[in-house]
Amino acid sequence: MDKLQIEQVSRQWLEEIVIGLNLCPFARRELVNNRVRFAVSEADSEEALLRGLQEELRFLEEHPDTETTLLIHPGVLTDFDEYNDFLAAVDGLLQLLELEGIYQVASFHPDYRFAGTGAEDAENYTNRSPYPMLHLLREASVERAVDSHPNPDAIPERNIAVMAELGADDLRQRLARIIAGNA
Repeated sequence: MDKLQIEQVSRQWLEEIVIGLNLCPFARRELVNNRVRFAVSEADSEEALLRGLQEELRFLEEHPDTETTLLIHPGVLTDFDEYNDFLAAVDGLLQLLELEGIYQVASFHPDYRFAGTGAEDAENYTNRSPYPMLHLLREASVERAVDSHPNPDAIPERNIAVMAELGADDLRQRLARIIAGNA
């Protein structure tokens, strides 16, 4: 797939899964207001991805009208365990750039697996995406969104219940359809 197709797949995933299933009650507003940046990286190494991450953080610093970035990196860290280990380097970069507390990075991966879950448990689909991606969020915006929500602590529990109700087979088919529909 080319970069445009990867962006289209990622956008459709955001629309149908994240927003459509209300996994993130804050995402719809930002997408509708065109404040979500989809950045498809051509990185083929962890070092190149870290450089791309630094560029995206700089972009957000220079463009306050962009609320958040999905840094999609289909060519690197396709193995979930390697991806999960890489998140320590992401945290280290935020510290090095003195951006800890200003930005946070949420993680999404096609094989996402929460600790203590089986590889095919439905709850893992709350963080499963068509491609590996890093979601760059403004910390102040996250705090405002959480403060405005009537019960933010219930969001993860609700999401797990939704995923369990749909089941892993249904969710796997949804992701496959999104990817196939844009190939």
